[in-house]
Amino acid sequence: MGVVTLGDVDRQIGRGFKFLRFSPDIEAAFLRDYAASRVRLAAIWALIGTLIYDSVFFGDATMMPDVFWQLVLVRFGIFTPFALFSVLALRRWPSARNYDLLAICVAVLGVSLPMSVAVFSSSPYLFVYQNGNVAAFLFFVIALRPRFATIVLGLALMCAVQFTTTKLNGSFDDVTYTGIITFYVTLAIFLAMSAYFMEHKDRLNFLHQLRGSLLHAELERKSERDELTGLFNRHSLARRRQAIWSKQDAAVTVAVIMLDIDRFKLFNDVHGHIEGDDCLRAACRCILREVAGAGETFRFGGEEILVLMTDVEREQATDMAERIRAAIEALGIRNRGLGDGHVVTASLGVALGKPSEASLEDLLRAADAALYEAKRDGRNTVSIFDGTWRGPTGSGAAGDDAAQASILLAS
Repeated sequence: MGVVTLGDVDRQIGRGFKFLRFSPDIEAAFLRDYAASRVRLAAIWALIGTLIYDSVFFGDATMMPDVFWQLVLVRFGIFTPFALFSVLALRRWPSARNYDLLAICVAVLGVSLPMSVAVFSSSPYLFVYQNGNVAAFLFFVIALRPRFATIVLGLALMCAVQFTTTKLNGSFDDVTYTGIITFYVTLAIFLAMSAYFMEHKDRLNFLHQLRGSLLHAELERKSERDELTGLFNRHSLARRRQAIWSKQDAAVTVAVIMLDIDRFKLFNDVHGHIEGDDCLRAACRCILREVAGAGETFRFGGEEILVLMTDVEREQATDMAERIRAAIEALGIRNRGLGDGHVVTASLGVALGKPSEASLEDLLRAADAALYEAKRDGRNTVSIFDGTWRGPTGSGAAGDDAAQASILLAS
């Protein structure tokens, strides 16, 4: 099952759905919403419907006294327990199919139980009594509101039960019996037509609600992302900061990696801003591949990129920075402003600290200081903030002992 997109919904609205069926992914989403809404109201309708259905036993006593106790048995001994079972079954196995199946069973049972008893009645009020089943037809279509195909099948079964039981009773002449058939067939047709239009409206409302929610999600996504690179923006950084620093977890260490593409202004001047944008996007895709799920990547400004990692050690943060540096260099993007053989590279600064001891601003300042130290030491390097600067690490580093630099913010 795929993910429904805004384009999918727009295309569905454009081509319509006269057969009350969406494309597979949207139909699946509709059925989940349909099942959730119906199951949520099932207990209420079961209570209301059962109370109304059982209260008719007062009419049973006055109109059908010769089969009164049989009617009491089918109402209270069969229909009421089944209604309770239906609610419990839907709670246990909620789905659109199960709801429709139980809706048909409730409707058909509601008509067939009293009418099967009425077959054996000689009451002169049978004509009036059988008209009471109109309420069952209305309750099935208007209150339970299963899907259109289910309603058509249910109405057909209810009519069949009605016609069969009244015929078996034998109390009606042909004219009266024909009138009963005409009345219920007409009722069923009008109810089926109204059910079609009700479901069509429900589906259209669902599409517009789904479109609204997808549009809202798209706008939220865009507000969280940089349009050019697709990285998180500063708004997202503020949200992430709130999530991390509000916990003040003393055991968590936060790493900030600040990255700047070397001589990017020169690249733009020589290659033009179109190629400059392409270069920036390629570098950002490279960074995202390296970081993956280990952290979050933000466009901090211009060609400056920020990687935020939590619950990491110094070695992990340093290794990540070095991998990013090497991966950008390996892209092999030529920088003609530097002469033949020169490619686009990046310098990186790393700082670590605990949220309980250093703010995000502290870490950003430290990482920025480390970044500029990397620039001063020849670019295409990784430097770690320690407050004393024994040197950078990475390509062009002053020496291997620089990798042992301590990190004041983590202490």
